[in-house]
Amino acid sequence: MAGSGEESGPYVSARGLVKEFTDGPRTVRVLSGVDFGIAAGETVAIVGESGVGKSTLLHLLGGLERPTSGSVAIGGVDLASQTDRDLAHFRNREIGFVFQFHHLLPDFTALENVAMPALIAGDPAVDAREQAAALLERVGLAERMTHRPGELSGGEQQRVAVARAVVRKPGLVLADEPTGNLDPDTGDEVERLLLDLNRENGTTCIVVTHSDRLARAMDTRFRLVHGQLEVV
Repeated sequence: MAGSGEESGPYVSARGLVKEFTDGPRTVRVLSGVDFGIAAGETVAIVGESGVGKSTLLHLLGGLERPTSGSVAIGGVDLASQTDRDLAHFRNREIGFVFQFHHLLPDFTALENVAMPALIAGDPAVDAREQAAALLERVGLAERMTHRPGELSGGEQQRVAVARAVVRKPGLVLADEPTGNLDPDTGDEVERLLLDLNRENGTTCIVVTHSDRLARAMDTRFRLVHGQLEVV
């Protein structure tokens, strides 16, 4: 459960996490000293009203934004201590991202999109394509590898995005409303896929979602209220 891992410490931890934005003359505090720990292999849902800062929290956990104060550590690595270059390498190696809008590259095929993180990391092209092909087969898209995103359905595009997120076998997957743009049946498929990959690879998974069903499928559920996380 969250906060466990006393023997070796939590795999993902946040300590005193504060995030503020400037809105003209005003300073808006979105997160107010968030503290939590998540064990390796745990699945976590973060729920809450729109606009309370759930996506901001996910971006801080993934090193896409820097906190105003406080710290985030993943696998013992303090993200604040990393240069932008080192943080980019760390994200590529250790974190997979799945967004509500898949952000696939429109001019590349499904296979090329999935292989991209491995190619960026410097993996041999043959190996990257083999890994991508195996994952696309795993997510039921063996016959769609050469299709570009515009030729795929919304559910197929999101499955490509999930495959891309895990192609380098990251320790952590961060998913921001991964089923929010999908019909219920397709959303259920993506939910099962995330949980299957968690079980198969021991990947820690943190999901921001408005879906009660997806949230209930996670090991631990937090609600973000007034800048703080509450266990629900």
